[in-house]
Amino acid sequence: MYVGTLSFDILLGDVRSLKEKRSVVRPIVAELQRKYAVSAAEVGDQDVYRRTRIGLAVVSGDTEHLRDVLDRCERLVAARPEVELLSVRRRFHGEHDD
Repeated sequence: MYVGTLSFDILLGDVRSLKEKRSVVRPIVAELQRKYAVSAAEVGDQDVYRRTRIGLAVVSGDTEHLRDVLDRCERLVAARPEVELLSVRRRFHGEHDD
């Protein structure tokens, strides 16, 4: 079993309230979950209007499949015109990790 995680540090566009922020972040999280069957959530900067951190995790028995899903998720977020992807942190955990 292998687990892959991504953490996105995101700058939001023209957002002036937490309500507007939610209207941008929720559809991104929902699309990641729907398209790629990943576990995803807003995991940081919840009280800052123009920044957010989205985290996701994928479990797979195959490392190639895991890398493919993580690559697709990263491309999806990076392609969203309403956000600027500042950084991405990627981690892999395998059967032999303690």
